[in-house]
Amino acid sequence: MTQMLLMPDPRPLVERLGQEFFRQAPEGPGVYLMRDAANAVLYVGKAKSLRKRLGSYRVANPDRLPRRHLRLLRTVARIELQECHDESAALARESELLRELRPRFNRAGTWPGTRRFVAWRGTPTGFELAVTVAVEPGWLFYGPMGAAAIPLRALLTRLCWCAIHPNCGLAGMPEGWFAGRLGKVATVPRNGAELWHLEELAAQLQALFAGHTHRFAAWIREQTAAQTHPFELASREADLEALNEFSERAAERLVCMTPDRVSAR
Repeated sequence: MTQMLLMPDPRPLVERLGQEFFRQAPEGPGVYLMRDAANAVLYVGKAKSLRKRLGSYRVANPDRLPRRHLRLLRTVARIELQECHDESAALARESELLRELRPRFNRAGTWPGTRRFVAWRGTPTGFELAVTVAVEPGWLFYGPMGAAAIPLRALLTRLCWCAIHPNCGLAGMPEGWFAGRLGKVATVPRNGAELWHLEELAAQLQALFAGHTHRFAAWIREQTAAQTHPFELASREADLEALNEFSERAAERLVCMTPDRVSAR
C-alpha cells in the first residue's frame, strides 16, 4: 500500500521565485548561479537543459536529499542563468566560475589544476615542441590551459613530423611518439630541411592558435601531399579534425564569457 503524505514536500525555491521562473527557464544549455540574500554565490552548476535541471530543484524532500542540499535550497534567494551555445561551452564556463568564485556549496572544481602551455620553436638542429608550466624566452606558445595541453602537443608533433619528413611518414617517427610518449621536449630533427621551412612551420602554428585553423590544415595537406598510404592519410585527417574541434571549443568558450543573462529575484 502507498502511504499518503499528510503534508506536501517543501518547495522553498518555488515559494521564493515562483512557478513562472521554472516554466520560462531556457531549454538549452548553460550555467546557473544560486545566490543568497546578500547576492553572494552559493553554488554554480551547468546543465544540458537549464529548464530540466532547475526543475529538479523545485521539491526539497527531506527524506531523499542530503542535508547539505537542503541547506542550500533554504538559503537561495535568487538564481542567475547564463546561456551557452552547447554543453561543452557550458562546462568550460562552469569550470571558470568555480575557480573564480569558489562557492561554499561546491566541493569539486573550485581549485585550478596545473596551468600548462604548448610551446614550440625552430632550432638549428630541428623543431621542438614542449608542454611546460612556464614559458621560457625564445619559445612561441599557446595557453595557459589544463591537461588538454598533453594530447594537443602529441597530435601537433605527429603533424609537424609529417610536414618536415613527408617522404618518411609516421613509420619513421621515434618509438613511442605516435602514442604520445614524447618526453619533456620532442625534437623533430631537421634532416636537411631548410631553416626557413622550420620558421614557416612556427608561423603556421601561430596562425592556427590565432584562429586560422583551415589555413593551417591546408598548409599541412600541401606539405604532406606525397603521403598516399591510407593509414597516413587517415591519421592526418583525424588529427586535423581533432584540431578543428579544439578550435571550435576554444571559440565557444570565448563566446560564453559574455553570455546573455536571465535572473530571478
